[in-house]
Amino acid sequence: MTVADCLFCRIVAGEIPATVVAETERTLAFRDIAPKAPTHVLVIPKEHYADVASLATDDPALAGEVLGTVADVATAEGLAGEGFRVIFNTGASVGQTVFHAHAHVLGGVEMDGDLTG
Repeated sequence: MTVADCLFCRIVAGEIPATVVAETERTLAFRDIAPKAPTHVLVIPKEHYADVASLATDDPALAGEVLGTVADVATAEGLAGEGFRVIFNTGASVGQTVFHAHAHVLGGVEMDGDLTG
């Protein structure tokens, strides 16, 4: 399922350009346009789910594929050895601004305990 007014669904459809760093049959990874770290990549399922909770409930296998793509991106970006942060926001009150499930993969800089990126 895709949602016509969803930014990430439009990226998947090729209607909006993105700098793609990885793609599988069911996932897409692309650079964040407002990076919070030297490496800031978003990993999404190509199918629309409003947030990670609905993705995990409705399609646990796809949730696992998203995490697999996160790991692949971290390796390709040279972060696997030094470490990286993965953030899923679920709900506007915690900072989710695009309501299509997505993981933020952040790295390339030392991060303290502040979980905001």
